[in-house]
Amino acid sequence: MNTGFQRLVSAFWVLLVVWGAPQVLRAQLRFNTVVIDAGHGGKDPGTIWYHRVEKHLALDVAKRVETGLRAKGFKTVMTRRHDTFVELSQRARLANKVPHSIFVSVHFNANARSPGSKGAEMHYFGPKGLYLGQRLNTAFDKHVQLGCTRLVPRKRLVVLRETKAPAVLVECGYLTHRTNSWLCSLTSHRQTIANAIVAGILASQAR
Repeated sequence: MNTGFQRLVSAFWVLLVVWGAPQVLRAQLRFNTVVIDAGHGGKDPGTIWYHRVEKHLALDVAKRVETGLRAKGFKTVMTRRHDTFVELSQRARLANKVPHSIFVSVHFNANARSPGSKGAEMHYFGPKGLYLGQRLNTAFDKHVQLGCTRLVPRKRLVVLRETKAPAVLVECGYLTHRTNSWLCSLTSHRQTIANAIVAGILASQAR
């Protein structure tokens, strides 16, 4: 699929949610549990730049998200709590066993060919994922200073495609971008990221 067509598809879904069926999608996002997926782990470190290792940053943010959600009365399930390797399909299977849930996967981005790339990205699959991704995107725009945020439709990511619940993979910043990378190394900034994820989840819940 070419980039232009991807953008057209993404724009179509945005218009559908904003103009066409917000109440329908809102009704579908009734949940009391959040499955929090810290990307990579164990033998899979993820991306490594400027001595910053994605798997460690992702787990730190995931734990902070869990703390924030529990303080708001949500139940949480973590796909990993330690530096352990979990297969992608296993993460999806775990999520599918949790009723009345949504799925949020935490990652950090990299682009060695374009070190100027920066910002956060909300990767989603399907209209329910888009609805959740929009709320997360708005929260990042408001609270996290990374330069920009964007919604990215993805069909081939296992944790999105195979998870039955509304699911979003959050790329919390580019470790290949010097400023993004430095910010993401700060405990205070990772807490800000976690707070934004919690805010986006709260905004997506049906009232």
